Amino acid sequence: MGKRRAARERALQVLFELEFNESAPEEVLARPGDPPRRPASGDDYAGRLVRGILARRDEIDGLIHQASKNWRIDRMGVVDRNILRIAVFEMLEDALLTPGIVINEALEIAKRFGGEESVVFINGVLDALGRKIRPDETEKETQNSHERTEDPPSSPAPARSRSLRGRSSQE
Repeated sequence: MGKRRAARERALQVLFELEFNESAPEEVLARPGDPPRRPASGDDYAGRLVRGILARRDEIDGLIHQASKNWRIDRMGVVDRNILRIAVFEMLEDALLTPGIVINEALEIAKRFGGEESVVFINGVLDALGRKIRPDETEKETQNSHERTEDPPSSPAPARSRSLRGRSSQE
């Protein structure tokens, strides 16, 4: 697992804990994670995520609420809402990460920590938010995705066999 993914997961754990107790974020960040942290494991990025989300929580929650039709923030699962907060913060703050990368990372974390419906729910909300927060980049990613998946006119291979290419053995 990469350092950034580990940092996102650590940030999720910290945000989850902060939902249930009134500890200071720095106190929770200083505790060992699960699994216990190793030096240089992305703790700085996890801290940046947690601090940034807490500083902009009302704004982030407002964006999530707008994109999640018929779902209030406080009615969402704790894990789901904090995965969404991390992803929205990254879309707002990190211009180097495309919406597609942010969404993919959020979905991988949702597969590990969320419930059965988490991936579908998070994907829908983040897709809508990506289009709102970074419309030009999201449109470009969508066009590139369609170009990669369409069969060239002279290709005799059916689309079905092409769709399995590039999948990892872990899927």
